[in-house]
Amino acid sequence: MVGRELEKALKNAARKMPIITLIGPRQSGKTTLAKKAFSKHAYVSLERPNDRNFALEDPEGFLARYPKDVVIDEVQRVPHLLSYLQDEVDQNPKPGKYILTGSQNFILMQNVSQTLAGRTALFTLLPFSLTELNGSKPLNGEHLHLKAANPSPRKSLWQTVWTGCYPRIHDQKLDPQSWLSDYHRTYVERDLRDVLKVMDLDGFERFVRLAAARTGQELNYASLATDAGVSPPTAKQWMTALRISSMVTILPPHYRNYQKRLRKTPKLHFLDTGYVCYLLGIRTPEMLENHPLRGPIFESFIVAEMTKTFVHKGKEAPLFHWRDATGHEMDLLVDLGDKLIPIEIKSGMTVSSNMFEPLRWWQSLTKSSEQSGVLIHGGSECYLRQGVRVRPWWIG
Repeated sequence: MVGRELEKALKNAARKMPIITLIGPRQSGKTTLAKKAFSKHAYVSLERPNDRNFALEDPEGFLARYPKDVVIDEVQRVPHLLSYLQDEVDQNPKPGKYILTGSQNFILMQNVSQTLAGRTALFTLLPFSLTELNGSKPLNGEHLHLKAANPSPRKSLWQTVWTGCYPRIHDQKLDPQSWLSDYHRTYVERDLRDVLKVMDLDGFERFVRLAAARTGQELNYASLATDAGVSPPTAKQWMTALRISSMVTILPPHYRNYQKRLRKTPKLHFLDTGYVCYLLGIRTPEMLENHPLRGPIFESFIVAEMTKTFVHKGKEAPLFHWRDATGHEMDLLVDLGDKLIPIEIKSGMTVSSNMFEPLRWWQSLTKSSEQSGVLIHGGSECYLRQGVRVRPWWIG
């Protein structure tokens, strides 16, 4: 069984808070992690019709059935149960008594924020990170300037990016395209119909595929809405659904302007590149390696890995992008409060001198050698060059 980096943070929080809520996209491994981390807890899934009906019809009786610690899986199936949990923990605030898991959606997030505020620690589990898959030392996003120590992954770059990181694909050695096809149909037809009341499923699928073609690029809602044949408010609503479901992340522009006129457009990244490849009809790793969107897809892959380094430690990912009106940009900025780490991302396997130009420009703009940054590339080299830490695509 692949170990999950989030387990430590979950256990620490369960020593302090009465409720732990673990959310994330479907099939990211939430149930497996909850059972492993809290193996002595009782377990009940609200996907099971009998248990769900019990919780719906008699929530107090349902909770009384579990007087000791319990994992309640798929809690989004009975949202009003959270109100009864609030009363239970107010009367008996025993740390770690309730472990809730659920796929992120509007209903669940609204109920958690309104009902369980101050009573729950909230965590997000994304699909496997590369370090989890390879059993190597977890990456620390705050120490990117240090020399890489982890060995290279067993699979090649484009095989890894094309496959994606959903656990079931790796655990059961499934064909990625077949599994992702089933996953996509389930997500569109079940989750979105239930949560957003989407009636135009063909329109939504068209929207998702068009969004996938924009991964790693600035997000223009008006353009996306026009191409998808929907209104801009609908495009924003659907994109918000993808974001809350942890299918995508939207990097805001960094607020610091350095006396330049900033572009304030956010940047879109899908959080699993295997899913992107499925949506774009990229059927093999070889097709991906020669695809015109290879660069943006690789950039999204790195952003996803960087996101996991923070999220899987129970932290918010302090990730931004930066671009001014003259076209100068940084692919990724990690804002640690006391320092800002600029990252340039290039899919090429060979490091060339022109790859350093954005980082040199950034250094001259900020007038700080400490912010000379990191270059992540598609090759295997790792070294220091003119104050820039060159790192391979597996980062660690």
